[in-house]
Amino acid sequence: MPSHTFVLNGEKVTVDVEPGVRILWVLRDVLGVTGPKYGCGINVCKACTSHINGKAFNPCSVPVDQISADDEITTIEGLPDTVDEDLHPMQEAWIEHDVAQCGYCQPGQIMAAVALVNKVKKEGRAIADSDLDTLRNLCRCGTYSRIRQAIRTGEQRM
Repeated sequence: MPSHTFVLNGEKVTVDVEPGVRILWVLRDVLGVTGPKYGCGINVCKACTSHINGKAFNPCSVPVDQISADDEITTIEGLPDTVDEDLHPMQEAWIEHDVAQCGYCQPGQIMAAVALVNKVKKEGRAIADSDLDTLRNLCRCGTYSRIRQAIRTGEQRM
């Protein structure tokens, strides 16, 4: 079986899996990382949203053979390490605004929000409603208004 190497939450990892196996299954089933959730498997619900090289991506739709040894994947478990804190400011905002109900989609929601804030900050501007409208992560519980409030709070602290 072929080996695949990449950086996961700051640590270089090597896994032995077939080339077409999706990163989500490598993370969850091989490496035991359970933050990215399986929702649809076709890049629609975005419950698995994580970061690759600082940008949001959906590991349910990316085969492991498309990842290089230099690629850095960050999941919700590694997010606090990106700011050297116990919790990332966006995670703190989620708690403050009591966003989570069932919580299933929340890791993906937070990862998408952090990537969006980082993108907008690099552009030298603040988040606008039109930016928030681009987020397509599904929430079965419908906490979208609290998600938007938390993103704005998290943005101020990032």
